Amino acid sequence: MDLIFLLAYLIPLTIIFIYCVMQFSLIVSHFKYKAPAPPAQSLEKLPFVTIQLPVYNEKYVVNRLVDSVTKIDYPLDKLEIQLLDDSDDITTELLAAKAKEYQEKGFDITLIRRPERVGFKAGALKYGLETAKGEFVAVFDADFIPRTDFLKKTIPVFQDEKVGVVQTRWEHINEDYSLLTKLQAFGLDAHFFIEQPGRSAANHFINFNGTAGVWRKITISDAGGWSPDTLTEDLDLSYRAQLKGWKFEYLRELDSPAELPVSLPAVKSQQYRWMKGGAECFVKNAKKIVAAKDLKLTSKLHGFYHLLNSSIFISVMALAFFSIPLVLNTHIFSDYHTIVNLTTLFQVNWLILGSFYWLAFKRKNGSFFAFVKRFFMFLVFMMGLSLHNTIAVVEGLMGKKTPFVRTPKFNVVNKTDAWQGNVYSIKKIGWLTWVEGLIALLFLAMLFIDAQKQLYGMMPFHFMVFMGYGLIVYYTVKHALFEV
Repeated sequence: MDLIFLLAYLIPLTIIFIYCVMQFSLIVSHFKYKAPAPPAQSLEKLPFVTIQLPVYNEKYVVNRLVDSVTKIDYPLDKLEIQLLDDSDDITTELLAAKAKEYQEKGFDITLIRRPERVGFKAGALKYGLETAKGEFVAVFDADFIPRTDFLKKTIPVFQDEKVGVVQTRWEHINEDYSLLTKLQAFGLDAHFFIEQPGRSAANHFINFNGTAGVWRKITISDAGGWSPDTLTEDLDLSYRAQLKGWKFEYLRELDSPAELPVSLPAVKSQQYRWMKGGAECFVKNAKKIVAAKDLKLTSKLHGFYHLLNSSIFISVMALAFFSIPLVLNTHIFSDYHTIVNLTTLFQVNWLILGSFYWLAFKRKNGSFFAFVKRFFMFLVFMMGLSLHNTIAVVEGLMGKKTPFVRTPKFNVVNKTDAWQGNVYSIKKIGWLTWVEGLIALLFLAMLFIDAQKQLYGMMPFHFMVFMGYGLIVYYTVKHALFEV
């Protein structure tokens, strides 16, 4: 039984190690990244572009969204804007007024409403595509503020007829608003500065991130179109398109600013959708990747693990809970000291992950001292989300279907901005929060047991788990009940 407990601890540790090895390969390949540099196109040769703005109850940010999109520098006679509105509140009136305002200024902008909200965001994009005039289709979520030169820098990349998608990097207009926004930016920056360039440079699968990118219209239809059978329709269509042979290009130096969620319930809602959707995409597409004949082995491995990324939270949670019997049965350490000592090799995980996030943090001129604090808090934060995200992943792997739940937007940019009374706030505290509170207390108790048994090597890990779950409970209750 002791050996079983030890193996139960070592297995998730090994999975995390493999994950870190895969990330290390992306660190190496990202140094080889070179953005595509196509020749500039003349105004006469620019193709027709449709910009799709899928919206559902976004009264706080839609005016900002439409105003910014209309500022994009592109000939009006070659540009169409679709306001794909599924709202059931005042958002529709705001969009109607904006559409009228810009129609009078010469814009080809249309408010499009479906008879039924079927298929959520994927359904809205698919519905708009039926009447889209553009050869290329750009997509922006409601929280984005695209640069004026967005199309001038993305459309020329499509001169390579094999290119099906051009994705840009997300930037954050409210990164410094709070600890929560800083930690979100920290994680996203590693994806956009290191992971996406690394995959691109190594010719592995990359993904359209759901917004701030452009599709060649024929690529969407060739890959089977938008499908609502996963919560991450963007990741799903990305893999189906690349399995069809379409090339995806990533523009790291072209940033697309957006607003980060400022409440923890909103972040948890977003994390749930991303984690569960990733697991659903793994179930749907993993076999296709393995069976692909023209795909090199390294790309198969990276594609397989990319789709399985969200499952890392299962390993994190398992590692935490299976550490408990190891501590309570201290003779395991003496009976299997050789095996236990081998676990010290996995300390390289910290070095790999630290390098991964440091390289991204450094690109934004962050100091090493600031990085150490941010990295520690980020790890604590993600450990605290491990149960929440594990449930999402397990549901995705098991095929349990749930609705697409949007992430509330607040139009909060500066530290002086407030979001009290936001009608989209998630104001309930679910049963999971109470479970997370009990877990925090459990690992607080484990700290005392670690000290009593003089297992000081376990204390940092157990402290981080305790702190992570404690913070998640604290901010969930604070933001749900007090909105500050």
